[in-house]
Amino acid sequence: MTESFGKKTNICWIVTGLMWAAIAINYIDRTVLSAATPHLIKDLNLPLDRMGIIMSAFFWTYALLQIPSGWFADKFGQKIGLGVPVAWWSLATAATGLAAGFFSLFGLRAALGIGEAGAYPCNAGIASKWFPDHERATISGLFDSASKFGGAVAMPLIVWLIYRFGWRLTFVVVGATGVFWAAFWWWFYTETPEAHRRINADETRYIRDGQSQKHGTDHSRPMRWYELFRYRNIVAMCVGFFTINYISYFFITWLPEYLVKEEGMGLLTMGFVASLPLLSGLIFEILAGWLSDRVLQSGRLSLTATRKLFLITGLSMALCIGLAPLAHSVMLTVVLLCVAKAGTTAAASQVWALPGDVAPKNMASTVAGVQNMVSNFGGVLGPIITGFIVAKTGSFRGALSFSAALGVLGIVNYAFLLTKVEPIRGAGDEVDGLPRELMTRRNQQ
Repeated sequence: MTESFGKKTNICWIVTGLMWAAIAINYIDRTVLSAATPHLIKDLNLPLDRMGIIMSAFFWTYALLQIPSGWFADKFGQKIGLGVPVAWWSLATAATGLAAGFFSLFGLRAALGIGEAGAYPCNAGIASKWFPDHERATISGLFDSASKFGGAVAMPLIVWLIYRFGWRLTFVVVGATGVFWAAFWWWFYTETPEAHRRINADETRYIRDGQSQKHGTDHSRPMRWYELFRYRNIVAMCVGFFTINYISYFFITWLPEYLVKEEGMGLLTMGFVASLPLLSGLIFEILAGWLSDRVLQSGRLSLTATRKLFLITGLSMALCIGLAPLAHSVMLTVVLLCVAKAGTTAAASQVWALPGDVAPKNMASTVAGVQNMVSNFGGVLGPIITGFIVAKTGSFRGALSFSAALGVLGIVNYAFLLTKVEPIRGAGDEVDGLPRELMTRRNQQ
């Protein structure tokens, strides 16, 4: 029987909007370099292999700081854990307009990664605190969809700004946006729904009654972050997301150059076309998150089966990236790229729900940081490997075929390595108010 609630406030949806905006700004800021790549190569005399190294600099710091960012957010709260990083990376973006060559671009790109590392671990932690379990995939799909909106809006808009004002001023203008977001976040957000001055009891009760793990002022954690790697599901989450990210980051690093070099597009046309895969990804991610929650609520599939279905289906769609260079028309190439990107985002709606599904108590941001750290080495390696393959062969065909091969690995990983999706619990944890050992014994009776 479903419990009825009174007229509740909807503060959680304002929080969702802020989470969404943080990721949109995150991706707009990291996409500027991609849109400006043809100008940087020309103005600063950068060869393709060095440009690939510059692109990867972001991912080194971004990946390595995922776990510290998640740990910090779980220990000190997501308010400071997200607010300070957004301000940091926005200033780093603005400063990129002052870059003079390879080393300054590399350093500023690395600084961008330091700030942006806090975004996703914090959002996963916020989702676990502020929303009931049955809305987790919807919220995850919504906030992660902002990455595609950021890229889709950024690409044509930034190309126009560069065309109109030059790439240096464009970096400054884009960087200023996040500073305003950080100020509003600091004023509005609270660590728990109960602490918010505008929320009412009905909304708080709706959130808490729908959570299998209760969140309050207790910040104790049952294990250290490195102990998470003892669990098979954590390993499967990391490996699977690595393959998704390797494919996905092609669309915000090398796609503009691919469209110009392989498809012969002009810069303004490229700016529009490059946004299409990201827009399709945005739509499919929101749809996949919502649909998976409806499937789960219907009771037709278990949580494990639901997550696996959408992960494997999404990665199967992503394999189209390997077919794109074989297409005999530009239109078919763009369609295949849109399907591939939509597939990675459908899978991502489940990827960002998984930390809340499996995390030990008060460790959702840490688990998200662990998963995102490993996965973003796909972002580290992808631009470098793609750059060197293209430099060696003069074509993107081999690079995109390799991306598709990693997609097959991801499918096998989620099908066989990922086991039952449930919270990781320490020996002394309670389940439904009972010690874990007694609960296990009761379930066996």
